[in-house]
Amino acid sequence: MLKLRIVSPERVVFNGEVESLKVPGMLGEFEILNNHAPIISSLVSGNVTYTSKEGGNTLAVKGGFVEVKKNEVSLCVEV
Repeated sequence: MLKLRIVSPERVVFNGEVESLKVPGMLGEFEILNNHAPIISSLVSGNVTYTSKEGGNTLAVKGGFVEVKKNEVSLCVEV
């Protein structure tokens, strides 16, 4: 499981565990799974999709950044 935290300038959008995550990177959409290599990437306008035990969720974003390290994923986005 990945620990995901999504924040916007206004609020914390999501904070919890997820199984997978898809984000709109500069060079196209990419997926983050358990034990993903460390990465920092900028995000473009598109959808962030994540799957947790409760089901799938989609969040429309205008841009932002993602950081992955040691199964912890942090997204700073503009919604």
